[in-house]
Formats: sequence, C-alpha cells, structure tokens
Amino acid sequence: MSDPLVSLSDPLVLVADAGPVRTLTLNRPAALNSFTGAMHAQLREALDAAAADGSVRALVLTGAGRGFCAGQDLNDPGMAAGPDGHVDIGAVIEANYKPLAQKIRAMPVPVIAAVNGVAAGAGANLALGCDLIIAARSASFIQAFSKIGLVPDCGGTWLLPRLLGRARALGLALTGDKLPAEQAERLGLIWQCVDDAALIDTATALAQRLAAMPVKALAATRQAFDEAAQMSMDDALSLEARVQRELGRAADFAEGVAAFQQKRAPQFKDR
Repeated sequence: MSDPLVSLSDPLVLVADAGPVRTLTLNRPAALNSFTGAMHAQLREALDAAAADGSVRALVLTGAGRGFCAGQDLNDPGMAAGPDGHVDIGAVIEANYKPLAQKIRAMPVPVIAAVNGVAAGAGANLALGCDLIIAARSASFIQAFSKIGLVPDCGGTWLLPRLLGRARALGLALTGDKLPAEQAERLGLIWQCVDDAALIDTATALAQRLAAMPVKALAATRQAFDEAAQMSMDDALSLEARVQRELGRAADFAEGVAAFQQKRAPQFKDR
C-alpha cells in the first residue's frame, strides 16, 4: 500500500554525503516521520549500505520537517488487527524495531542523532540508541508508550535505566511526560542541546571531527562499554585487554603513535 502522506516519487529515507559523513533523513514530515513498514525497510537498507561503504566514516541520523520521529504510525497496515481481532505488536517489534536497534548499535562508524522537534516512543529510543545526540532547543523526548498501554521498545527498556538510573527511567516511562531537550542535557540523557538554527551544522561538524579520528577504535569503544555494562570489574579488565590487543595490531595505532612522535596530524584509515 502506498503512503498517502508522501509522494510516490519521494524516498522515505533521504541519503546525502559530505565527504566521509553520510546523513540519513527520515522523510515522512507530514506524519512527523512516524514509522511504517516501508520506512523501516528503507532505513535498514540505508544503514546496511553505509556500513558496507568504506568511504563512510561517520553517520548522522535526523528527520525532515518539524520532528525527528514520532514512533510507530498506528495507521500503518502492519498495525492492522489479525484474524483474532488483535494486533501482533510482538511481530512488528521482531520484524522492524529489534533489527533497527541492533543495526544502530553494530554500525562500524560513530552514529550521531540530530534531533529536531519531537522524538516520541520508538523515535525517542532510536535516538537514544545512537552514540551521541545533538538536540535542537525546541526538541523533546517522550516515552509515549504508557499512554497506549505498552512498554518502551526499540531498546528503551535496556537504554533508559542505564542512561538515567531506575528512578528517572521509570518516571519518564510511567508518566509519559515530555522531557525538553535542555532538561535532557542536564540529566545526561543527551550529549548537547543547541539553538535550532545551529542543529545540523553542529551535528555535521561533530561527525566530520569523528570521521577524522580512528573510527574503528571509536566503534570498539561503544561495543566495549555495552559489553562491560554486564560484567564484573575483573571481566571488564579482561575485555579491555582483548580489545586493546586487537587494536594494537591495527594500522591506526601505528599511525597514531608515529604522528605523535613526529608532531604531525595523523591520517587514520582503519574502519
């Protein structure tokens, strides 16, 4: 079924490159970029293409129009009731949101969410699953699930307590209250809150900066943090040794040491 809110000629995910930085823009602005099955498919394809393209060294994810992403479009055909009269939301999670969250966390390059306007439900947790979040001052984050009798998804049950602690995570999830970007920054939920007009330039500049760094090590840092969150201190120390052993054999480490010793700018190439 075609999307009535988007022209048939318009892609649901826009792709643009600026040197080593690729920007993916969710493109259903009339619906606040809420997810349909078709948009999920295009985003997964775009993420796979970025992961496979060695020239891409950082990724920016944002939304077209006045919102980042309002979560699941409840009018999408995938949310239709089955023969038993019920919507199989578990199937929607398994088919779309689980692989999306997994792809974001497994990207071989840093991923920055540039949050413009509302990020609600799965849209909020999609942003939180990225490595860094830059949010416009007018942006807000809403765990809207409790308002329709659901629990946080797209990784929300895992992310929120780790980012905020149990009390604040439960407060946001149970009340479904709007969290303004400035407050999200104060709580440590996001990296930076900036003026609306500066959002894309700030996110792109940060992505360009990260792209010039040893991105293989940056992606390994994300993975090590996530794995260590489940470990004892002793196991985390062993994890560090294993990852450092691998990175220490990579070209970027040799280049970084040589550049330091020669007092020049390094040229990192590993990915």
